[in-house]
Amino acid sequence: MTGDRAFLGAVAGMALAFAAYFGGFGAFLLVAALGGLGWAVGRWFEQGGRLSDLRDAYERGRR
Repeated sequence: MTGDRAFLGAVAGMALAFAAYFGGFGAFLLVAALGGLGWAVGRWFEQGGRLSDLRDAYERGRR
C-alpha cells in the first residue's frame, strides 16, 4: 500500500512539473487544485460516500 501511494505521489509531482513548465504558474495552480479536488472526492467515496448524498446536499442548499 505504501508503494502505491509513493508511485501516485511521483505521478502527481510529474503532472505538476509538466503543467508548470509548459503552462506557467497558473496552470500549475489549476492542476494542483483539480488534483486536490480529485483526491478529496476519491477519499470520500472510499469512506462510503454516495452520489445521492451529494444530490441531497445540493437540493438542501438551493432552498
